[in-house]
Amino acid sequence: MTVYREFIKSSLNFPSQPFLWRADAGAADLTYSGAEARVDALLTVFAQAGFGPGHRICLVLDNTPAFYVHFLALNALGVSVIPVGSGLLAQEMAFIFERSDADLVVSLDHHKSRVAQALEQTDAALSLVLAGQNAPLPKPLSLARSCKPGPASEAAMLFTSGTTGSPKGCLLSNEYFTGLGAWYGNMGGQCALEPGAERLITPLPVNHMNAMACSFMAMVMAGGCIIQLDRFHPSSWWSSVRDARATILHYLGVMPAMLLKAQPDPSDDFSGQIKFGFGAGVDPKHHKTFEARFGFPLIEAWAMSETGAGACIAATHEPRHVGTRCFGKAGPDLETRMVDELGGDVAPGAPGELLVRRAGDNPRRFFFSGYYKDAAATGQAWEGGWFHTGDVVRKDEEGYYYFVDRRKNIIRRSGENIAAVEVEGALMQHPFVENCAVAPVPDEIRGEEVMALIVASDGQEKNLKLAEIISDACRDALAYYKVPGYIALVDALPMTGSQKIQRGKVKELCRALAERGECFDLTHLKSRSRDNSKGAQA
Repeated sequence: MTVYREFIKSSLNFPSQPFLWRADAGAADLTYSGAEARVDALLTVFAQAGFGPGHRICLVLDNTPAFYVHFLALNALGVSVIPVGSGLLAQEMAFIFERSDADLVVSLDHHKSRVAQALEQTDAALSLVLAGQNAPLPKPLSLARSCKPGPASEAAMLFTSGTTGSPKGCLLSNEYFTGLGAWYGNMGGQCALEPGAERLITPLPVNHMNAMACSFMAMVMAGGCIIQLDRFHPSSWWSSVRDARATILHYLGVMPAMLLKAQPDPSDDFSGQIKFGFGAGVDPKHHKTFEARFGFPLIEAWAMSETGAGACIAATHEPRHVGTRCFGKAGPDLETRMVDELGGDVAPGAPGELLVRRAGDNPRRFFFSGYYKDAAATGQAWEGGWFHTGDVVRKDEEGYYYFVDRRKNIIRRSGENIAAVEVEGALMQHPFVENCAVAPVPDEIRGEEVMALIVASDGQEKNLKLAEIISDACRDALAYYKVPGYIALVDALPMTGSQKIQRGKVKELCRALAERGECFDLTHLKSRSRDNSKGAQA
């Protein structure tokens, strides 16, 4: 089964049911039969141009119905899609265009100048076409393979920060997508779905696994409706929920914190409309308060782009241990271990890195298919026959899992994974930076913020002006959310005897300096509007 075939199955069962809520068309619903007609028309255009199995197409289509229609049409042909975030800078887009071996880029019209700029920075012979244009499509760069799309076929390549500085292409099969849809539909408990009746609202970006694979496939396979917002707007969020008649919402930990800041209102009770919210990372001190005020449960879950449905855990059944960072129990089809830094099993109840694999004779079923052209990284992730998540968790006596921290060097800011070494690479390009180290620090609203320890080059005064100069230079190399929000100018970094950065001590030092206010707070300089001046899309 493929993504497209699952969609066709639901279109046959629920032809007049809503499939996509179109905020750009007066808040109108697009039915399954209406969407199928658009998908069929589009796949005909791409098929006539010669696109088929083995080809890849980059989609710079934002959180729009056009993205999903393109995804389905190309999936029908066996073409893999590569969602590209429009908030990326030109050089970040260029990295994806070149590393993905794509055959074409499809973009919205208002992104064409930056996409064109990105293409100029690559050696790839990629053509750019605009979504909705009537001009003939260029031929793909290579011949299509003579094979029929199936469960093992590549459906998408999702670029993820992983554990290193350069993003890696995560290869995702059709089975990855359909497995996630089936897992979601079978969660039960607080998350039981009614076929043909659910309306799921999400502001999360389609270039992330949650929106592209989890919520999308859940609705496709349940005959439900996707309500995809452009992004999260706190002031109009509840109006959107009401207008779209949502029954389910997806969230990031940052969202409850922001929504609770608004003054209480008699209309806050959504117990008669919303069945549940589904997400991860809600602040423990906000969890109970949010549920009491808004009238529905927030279901905490755990998964990764790499794990797909092969290793998903969600607190869908009581007791959910609200306010403890509990994300539920593992099902019988999942095997887990918790290990220390040397790879040994930790004592029962003690925190350790979570290792996962599918039970049975195929431990990688429903997981990602590997990192594109990076067999070494794939092998390292699966060292010893277990997938190493980099997340530190603990397991209680009753089998419930609790999130503790991340062992991998990733900052999770407002749902974006930011590789510390990528930020360090940008910082090290500046002549005033002798050395640096980057780590996350807690942020009440965004979950985590980027902080940099910087050893300035000789002759530089360690003051606010220097921090601002370095920060401003970063904006020419990084998307706004990756730029350090805090900078501490230090004499030296914590190093090992072999002159490697001691990541654990860097993290501790960053938190301590931030708590004591012994750093420069530059968070007010981080905004989409500053990126817009360079052509980035908010």
